[in-house]
Amino acid sequence: MRFNAVAAGVAEELLLFCCRSRRWAERVAAHRPYPTLDALLAAADEAGYDLAAADLDEALAAERSAAPHPDAPPAAHTALRAAHAAYESRFGHAFVISLDGVRPAERLDQVLAGIRSRLGNEPEEERVIAADELRRLARSRLTAGIAAS
Repeated sequence: MRFNAVAAGVAEELLLFCCRSRRWAERVAAHRPYPTLDALLAAADEAGYDLAAADLDEALAAERSAAPHPDAPPAAHTALRAAHAAYESRFGHAFVISLDGVRPAERLDQVLAGIRSRLGNEPEEERVIAADELRRLARSRLTAGIAAS
């Protein structure tokens, strides 16, 4: 894995593309070398579970709500903007959801359904769910990033 060979600062910057918590990136980078991608993913998960409240806030603040596919009808763009605005107003951060395994044609429906179902959560319950989705996103981004290198 080339990731193991890069300088610590470079590794941290690469990791920040996966999860925008500086502490998470430093921790994952510090435990190199990883013998396998699975070992790296396990370390990323562990570091994600150990995020302090401020670290989670930092990571969530850097996330951006996904837009629908450009070819989606205007009504879909409007519905998604409204749903994201309601979520962000209630919880103070972008809606995060991992769409691994969801076909592109179903992603918009999955996001809208996710926002609708999670808007009813209490803030602390939603924070736990958002942290779990952020870990799943970091895993997905790590896998894609390592595969590309």
